[in-house]
Amino acid sequence: MKQILTVLAVLFTFPAAGQNPEKLSREISEEGIALYQSEMTSWNGTDVFIEHYKNRENIGGYFSYLDEGIPKCIFFSKNQKVIGTISFPANYNPKDAQIDLSERDFTPHETEYFTIRQNALKRMQNDSIFKVYKDTNLNIIPLIRNKIKKVYVLTATSSGNTVIFGNDYLITFDNKDQVKNVEKLHNSMIVQKINDEKIGHTISGMHSHVIENWQTITPTDICTLMLYQKFTGWENYTTISKKFVSIWNSDNNLVIMKTEDLKE
Repeated sequence: MKQILTVLAVLFTFPAAGQNPEKLSREISEEGIALYQSEMTSWNGTDVFIEHYKNRENIGGYFSYLDEGIPKCIFFSKNQKVIGTISFPANYNPKDAQIDLSERDFTPHETEYFTIRQNALKRMQNDSIFKVYKDTNLNIIPLIRNKIKKVYVLTATSSGNTVIFGNDYLITFDNKDQVKNVEKLHNSMIVQKINDEKIGHTISGMHSHVIENWQTITPTDICTLMLYQKFTGWENYTTISKKFVSIWNSDNNLVIMKTEDLKE
């Protein structure tokens, strides 16, 4: 706690931004939840699909989306045909998944997801901004909300006892589905332990944000916290910057405050 207060004391000397914190909280929560829904569908969908589909060499990739409220994970072949559709109920329970391994064409909506996913992947393979660290891989999450097309890129770890924040990116597209902009959401990769050698099981966490355009907690932070909640049991999590302090709790409630207001 002493360390947190020291950091806050430094940050409170900076001027606050003009954005409305309540509006930011709502928008970031909604985007983060949408990312979580997609990534949770992909996590469980991959397990189910791999269990039932044996021709591994034919798999070209996957993406997930909500189809009229139903979470679906779509697997496609190297010939760009759908080879698996895994549908889930709201609880994402693999035991309740509906499995369709028939080959078919993409629906028009799926074509949109596939197109931005592939265009993002091509950019990732040819842009030095993207970093891959040891024991990690980059997960591609296409997202279409309110007719706006984006791809988020998150860092996933194969190491136990760790949660990865940072080394994440946002790719946006123009009206022809071509990459318009690529930006980092964090300045670095942040590795946080679930069980610490000195203090045992951690109950909360914190990291700071320094990138000017991403002073609040990010949708990717929210997604990660929700994905790992069953492993961490964290009661709350805080991000701090010169402009905002963001506090998330395990009920998935988010509060964003200007550092200037906290100082007062």
